[in-house]
Amino acid sequence: MSSCIIVFVKNAELGKVKTRLAKGIGAEAALDAYKQLTAYTKSVIDGVPLSGKQIWYSSRLEEFDIWSEGIYEKRVQHGDDLGARMNTAFKRTLEDDGYRKVVIIGSDCADLTDSILDEAFQQLENHDVVIGPAYDGGYYLIGLSSYQPTLFEDKEWSTDHVYQDALDEIEKLKLSFYALPTLSDVDTIEDWEKVKARLADF
Repeated sequence: MSSCIIVFVKNAELGKVKTRLAKGIGAEAALDAYKQLTAYTKSVIDGVPLSGKQIWYSSRLEEFDIWSEGIYEKRVQHGDDLGARMNTAFKRTLEDDGYRKVVIIGSDCADLTDSILDEAFQQLENHDVVIGPAYDGGYYLIGLSSYQPTLFEDKEWSTDHVYQDALDEIEKLKLSFYALPTLSDVDTIEDWEKVKARLADF
């Protein structure tokens, strides 16, 4: 097996998704926004031919949702923080499943394109790590061609230095690295206002 994309999603429950956005537009509108962002993410992934496509849910498997079980393998995230959950997912796919290139994304980036995903997998042919930095200091995508657990251990998540922390760890480990274009995640009402018209059909 060659390439696998993992999408980390939250189970779509009122009051439990896009909580920062909900402070500006309300919980119901934030849930709708989350569903639109997720549908957009699926439309991007559907256009990328890959040997593996996996959906990892935050708390439990969902049987009847937009992710067709004939195309997407469904799993549940495990770990006390985001780093531990990503670590588990990379270990499972790279070491247990035997994929050569694995990319993890969330469902919060309305600027993600199939060409960016193609670029990520292409660059993993010649690089150990590929990252898509976000303007808020985090990243919207990370890909590995080999299991690197220390990239995700003892890190402060949801801060404005997550991307820089990853770069520091990559340098310490002497790994080869490729940076994708910087994009925006949708976290605040200002973020949402910029993209909501474009996502209206999702």
